Amino acid sequence: MKEKIIKLLNDNIEVLTAEEISDLLEIPPKPELGDFAFPCFRLAKSMRKAPQMIASEIAASLGEHPDFLQEIKTEGAYINFFLNKEALVKGIVENAIKEDYGSDTEGEGKTICIDYSSPNVAKNFHVGHLRTTIIGNSIYKIYSKLGYHVERINHLGDWGTQFGKLIVAYKAWGDEETVKEKGVEELLRLYVKFHEEAEKNPELEDEARAWFHKMELGDEEALSIWKWFVEISLIEYKRTYDLLGLDFDHFTGESFYRNMTDDVIKKLTDSNLLTESEGAKIVDLESYDMPPCLILKNDGSSIYATRDIAAVFYRKETYNFTKCLYVTGQEQKLHFAQVFKVVELLGNEWAKDQLVHIPYGLVSLGGAKLSSRGGNVIYAEDILKEAISKIKETINEKNPDLPDKDTVSRIVGVGAVMFNDLYNQRIKDVSFNWDKLLNPDGETGPYVQYTYARCSSILRNSIGYDQNAPIDYSLITDPASIALLKDISRFPSVIHDAADKYEPSVVARYVMDVAHSFNKFYTDNHINVDDEALRNARTTLVVITRRIIKDALELLGIGCVEQM
Repeated sequence: MKEKIIKLLNDNIEVLTAEEISDLLEIPPKPELGDFAFPCFRLAKSMRKAPQMIASEIAASLGEHPDFLQEIKTEGAYINFFLNKEALVKGIVENAIKEDYGSDTEGEGKTICIDYSSPNVAKNFHVGHLRTTIIGNSIYKIYSKLGYHVERINHLGDWGTQFGKLIVAYKAWGDEETVKEKGVEELLRLYVKFHEEAEKNPELEDEARAWFHKMELGDEEALSIWKWFVEISLIEYKRTYDLLGLDFDHFTGESFYRNMTDDVIKKLTDSNLLTESEGAKIVDLESYDMPPCLILKNDGSSIYATRDIAAVFYRKETYNFTKCLYVTGQEQKLHFAQVFKVVELLGNEWAKDQLVHIPYGLVSLGGAKLSSRGGNVIYAEDILKEAISKIKETINEKNPDLPDKDTVSRIVGVGAVMFNDLYNQRIKDVSFNWDKLLNPDGETGPYVQYTYARCSSILRNSIGYDQNAPIDYSLITDPASIALLKDISRFPSVIHDAADKYEPSVVARYVMDVAHSFNKFYTDNHINVDDEALRNARTTLVVITRRIIKDALELLGIGCVEQM
């Protein structure tokens, strides 16, 4: 319908292209102002007339309105288009009923790499890691929906001086049995213990650097202990990933690229970009208003920036990505700006457009920033289990006979945490408030999941619905049905918008709009009526809505339940 209106206007406005008309065409804030509106303010300068006069003249030049339009009116400087409601409904239903509605082939033959989650080995997976994991997983699903091949990369923090510290602590104050029994909890205790003791004995820092240097030189004992620490950590992380229902294509952390850093050093040296500063090797970025990018420490050890640069080249050569996306906290903005600039200075113009840092805000509990030093840290697994437990309590209270309560509690509880995160723009801070997060009547995951369950219940109880029967579109032209269908029609453009902005909240807010519209439709319209044609038409809207909610939640990484 929009394309037809654009063509109609394009045939009658010489000074604008079809693309410019498309950009100007609006959806009015109120239904009584039409389905689409074209503002004429921009034409005032070129046509040397008042916008109101231009609107009237263009409207008159359009002549008899085509069959797809019910009416054309002017309101001040706007030309308002009222669509033929039956034609509108028919067009939307015929598109939305298709199984692949919202999918696209724009990404065919193109690869996106997404670097996300990336917890630091030997430390607990906390709520901060949850944000990057949830956001990155949703972006992966959004791009996959558009036909891109996506490589999901978990760039574990599994290399660096901190492992020298951990080895020192393990040898001094740890033992194998306790580490096996308590896992990451014990590794974190040892790490904290090292810092406490190093304050009293600074020589421990030198000992830690020596052990890390041994790791870089391939020392068998050092690498054996390190690999053990990594394996212990992955067991815990994968348990959290299983709860979230997600996975990765690659667990290739910093250590994977450690043998590629020599090539980075050579490239920088050959390009005369590497300079010495206080015994360390840096790339001077002062002319780009950035501090220098540290490449080698004064003891010759590599640093994470070196390994990130190596990772860029490896991914480009291996996957030939169209884009490589990095989902990390906004505090790493400078780090990635430096890394991307160094890659560009090595003669890679593609770095400007293809390397993208996707930052996100902080996580807090009741407004207090989470901090391991302050003791106000929440582990991801704990918060997910707490959400599941609270949902199960509600089910036991309100629907004790619900089948498979454990599965429903897990899907709804985990979904509530994920939706709470993704409903907010990613750059904004997120606060965990249990009453708000789990409220089935609020702007929450449980509200949307309940709407899906309501659709499923309606369909289970539907009387003789025939999905192959012809639909009388005139029977679903009431305001509530039209409002629902208009929301449904936005699904393909919402997916593109979310991908363009790297913003899952676009999808989360969209599915909330659909849920609201459906519940209004359900309130205004009885479904299982005696009139077979009316029953079939309205049930078709339930079928479409149910699938749109499921597909939208799937893009957020959230599951659905048939009953709640």
